[in-house]
Order: sequence, then structure tokens, then C-alpha cells
Amino acid sequence: MAKVVLCPHCRGPVPITADLRPPTFPFCSKRCKMVDLGKWFDESFTIPAPIDPNDYEAIQAVIAAQQGEG
Repeated sequence: MAKVVLCPHCRGPVPITADLRPPTFPFCSKRCKMVDLGKWFDESFTIPAPIDPNDYEAIQAVIAAQQGEG
């Protein structure tokens, strides 16, 4: 039975089966895959650095962002 997941870029359907995943998985197309890669290269997407446990202001900013205040 085929399962359908959503493309992380365009939210289009990506059908997968137990035996077969598209070569662009989890993206629906090579274009979506390359657009996502470009966002990593131009630093639109980043992985934040760990916060020092003693950095009170950074911790407060994270808490505020999680609560929708930032």
C-alpha cells in the first residue's frame, strides 16, 4: 500500500511504498530539492549554536519565541 507524505518545500504529495521511494525523497521533485539546498547555502536555513546555560538573555529570548512573544 502506498503512503503519501508532503514535500517539505511545496507541500505537494510524495507517494512512497515499502519498496520504492522517489530519488528526490522527501521532496516531490528535483526543483524542490534544489530550492531547499539553496536556502541552506544562502543561510536562509541555519542550525542555531548551542546556548550557554549561563547566558540568561539568550535563554529568555528562546522562551519568549516559544511562547509567541518574540
